[in-house]
Amino acid sequence: MTTSTTTEPAPAAPLLDLHALVVAVRRRRRLWSAVALLGLLAGVALAVLLPPPPSAVTKVLVAHQEDQPNDTGTLIRTDVALLGTTRIAAEALRTLNSPDKPEDFMQEYRGTGLTNNLLQIDVSADSDAQAVARAKALADAFVADHVRRMREAAEAEAKALLDQRDRMRTELAEVNKAIGARSPDSDAKASASIESLFARRAELNSRITDFDQRAAEARTGTPRLVAGTQIVDGPRAVHHSLPKAVVTNAAIGTALGLVVGLVLAAVGTVVADRPVLRREIAANLGASVIAEARRPPARWIRPWRRKRARAERERLKVTLARAVRGAGEGVSLLELGCARSTSAIALDVAATLAEEGPVVIVDGLPGAHLRARPDGPTVISGDAVETVPHDARRLGVGSVAPGTAWTDLQYLGGQTVLVVRAGHGSAAWLHTVARQLADQRVPVIGVVLIDPDPRDRTDGTLWDGQRTALRGHHERSARRRRAGRPEPSARLNGADRPRPEPQSTPAASIPDSDQEAR
Repeated sequence: MTTSTTTEPAPAAPLLDLHALVVAVRRRRRLWSAVALLGLLAGVALAVLLPPPPSAVTKVLVAHQEDQPNDTGTLIRTDVALLGTTRIAAEALRTLNSPDKPEDFMQEYRGTGLTNNLLQIDVSADSDAQAVARAKALADAFVADHVRRMREAAEAEAKALLDQRDRMRTELAEVNKAIGARSPDSDAKASASIESLFARRAELNSRITDFDQRAAEARTGTPRLVAGTQIVDGPRAVHHSLPKAVVTNAAIGTALGLVVGLVLAAVGTVVADRPVLRREIAANLGASVIAEARRPPARWIRPWRRKRARAERERLKVTLARAVRGAGEGVSLLELGCARSTSAIALDVAATLAEEGPVVIVDGLPGAHLRARPDGPTVISGDAVETVPHDARRLGVGSVAPGTAWTDLQYLGGQTVLVVRAGHGSAAWLHTVARQLADQRVPVIGVVLIDPDPRDRTDGTLWDGQRTALRGHHERSARRRRAGRPEPSARLNGADRPRPEPQSTPAASIPDSDQEAR
């Protein structure tokens, strides 16, 4: 049996990780919550500071000659359009004796077709009484215009029918004249001609009667349409409730603000490309997540969470103290976005190690974040690192934030633990940190994740990333042999013994996308 040695291509990474997007948006809840709160306040302020003007409403029943059961609302839409004309507005202003311009008055009212025959008119004014008067004038003007148009249409139709009747009567008179006193009992030729004239006379008499009937029906239908067009709901003022307006505007503002905030958070997350999940941070730094910690609150903590916070703090302290002991040389804690948390962690770890021997903390943090405790280990600045006694354990504290002096990191410790706040650094900057530490021959023991997402279920362990933590093993072994110190045999990142350094640094251990950042 032949074994294939062809390597399968790695699956392509998705263009958009929905899990990471949801987690990042949830972590930015302060942003979309603030935008939603801003929308709520804007809605309340709009309801209080800009109340709706006094308004009135009335309803008019409109009868149409062309009404059909299957009408789609074309007729009532035509009525709404006619209501918004200068002719109706001018007639209403003439009734009110108002000097306003029809064009301006048209902006203060609107019509709405509720059904095929029901028209609602909404009018706004400076007071309720004026709004009611304007609504009544508009309704009366519209009804009068509609009735006039119906009557004009009926009169025009009746006149056209009567004109046709008169033409028929004229032709009938000519036919009667042609017939004269002749009788159809004469010769055969005369008989055929007279019969056609008699038939034509009978047809003309029938059509004249029909035109008379249709003209009468046209005039008879007009009163029905006039009576059917009327005001069915008299003008009345519309009373606005301030509490209801406040609640409605607040709900609408909150919903819009929430949507806008979520969109901004999602867009900002995609554009910023800040890893939040354990697996993403570990992959970008090339080191496993060995511990986690909550970000300490700025002022206070809930009483029911103090016990849990103390347990997490104790577990983190024990884990890092064990890692520092196994390193066998100076170890540094390098922070990214969590200087205060890193300072507290360094003091706790140093206090634990101080029970076994002297410990000196080398402060390389920018700013006054690290302050020595009265009964704690000694804290010195980075300039005095050469004064550390040889028998004292050195614990450096520094930063890998933008602007870091990369060549000074090796003086804080031969190995390092990265303390990274989730969602703080971009993927490009995490690549830069990993590349710069590799160039300085400072291996990364592991990553301490600060403020992780509580719903993150991803694994932050790199099962093929132990070479990253053991980079520079031969150089450290040579330095120990020259100093007469034995090799450390403590377990580190799951390794029971030191692993040999590969002949060449694999390209996969450090992402290539950092070459631009360098």
